Amino acid sequence: MTTLRFPVAAGAPGAPGALTDVEAVISQHLPAAAQGDARAYGRIVAACQNPITAIALAIVRDVPASQDIAQDAFISAWRHLQRLQNPSSFLPWLRQITRNLARDHLRARVRGGGPVDDAEGVIEAAADPGLDPLQQAMADERQAMAVELISALPEDSREVLLLYYREGQRSQQVAALLGLSDAAVRKRLSRARATVRGELLARFGEFSRSTAPSAAFASAVTTALLLASPPAAAAGLLTVGAAAGAKTAGKLLLGAAGSIGFALVAAIAGVYLGLRRQLRGAIDTAERHALIRSAVVCALASVGFAVGITVVAARSDGWQWPVATTAVFMATVLWQSMVVQPRVLRRRHAHEASLDPSGAARRRRREKAIAWLGAVVGVTAGTGGLVVGLMASGRL
Repeated sequence: MTTLRFPVAAGAPGAPGALTDVEAVISQHLPAAAQGDARAYGRIVAACQNPITAIALAIVRDVPASQDIAQDAFISAWRHLQRLQNPSSFLPWLRQITRNLARDHLRARVRGGGPVDDAEGVIEAAADPGLDPLQQAMADERQAMAVELISALPEDSREVLLLYYREGQRSQQVAALLGLSDAAVRKRLSRARATVRGELLARFGEFSRSTAPSAAFASAVTTALLLASPPAAAAGLLTVGAAAGAKTAGKLLLGAAGSIGFALVAAIAGVYLGLRRQLRGAIDTAERHALIRSAVVCALASVGFAVGITVVAARSDGWQWPVATTAVFMATVLWQSMVVQPRVLRRRHAHEASLDPSGAARRRRREKAIAWLGAVVGVTAGTGGLVVGLMASGRL
């Protein structure tokens, strides 16, 4: 059997530099993030994404699901940042959130009798009925490899090994990011080396590196921050949509088209990311399909608004048509977020209440408060942006 050694990377005695980098990013940007600065939080996500996705992957053994769970963990932490008193506690707190979400995912998969992410296959099939069989085969093979490689490792070594290869084989860096001592990390690495044959361990190293999240992961999380729940999605869609409408009303053609395109991409990305999180807890096919229909309506409303506001701004000089187009868009998004989606989730909420009445009641009260806050913020910001645009264009 081939013997693999786990050296400490040269130039990283105790890995103080790498640790300082991560700590510096957190301490520098956490105060702004706690005040609602999504860009500052995005920098924290980029610094911490490797360990968080590794923790999730070690538990669920599914690469796409692990990245979804990591995204949910970052968003959950974002929602509750003001509770955090000590910036040095952020990473341990985030790790625990991730482990809890990953275990919840496994429990939901057992209750559902199949992979939770099957629901995402419904979306993909609807969006692209002619899915390339070769791509599907490659995805299936990759998932089988993930299960095989991760299952072969001692359970307490999985997080350590995944992060060890992703972090350039620096045991001190792994220890810092996972909150362990360097001796504990080395012990787990040695146990894995003694347990798993060398060829399989080499394959695992390549697998770990190839599945590390890219810079696009942090960008996706940042996009999803304003759209972390249906009410927040309403506020986000209304704000970016009306902002695009205001710019179109004020300045047509190329500049306006660019602003609309950006808003449209952000809105649809937010709808999709929010839908994936909702589908993960769906109790049956009927609920999945209803959630997908609602998301499709919101996405089509965004597309319709982007096209409609451009057309009416180009072909009319008054304020009536831009206002009417914006009002229809706002009404559609609010109806879906405030009425349709809560109805769809009613059975799930009833089931949660039967298991934990007080906890479910607290969550519903919090969701209702966020719903109204999101609606008020979205309508106010959207209407304000439209009025400014109409005034700037001389229409009002």
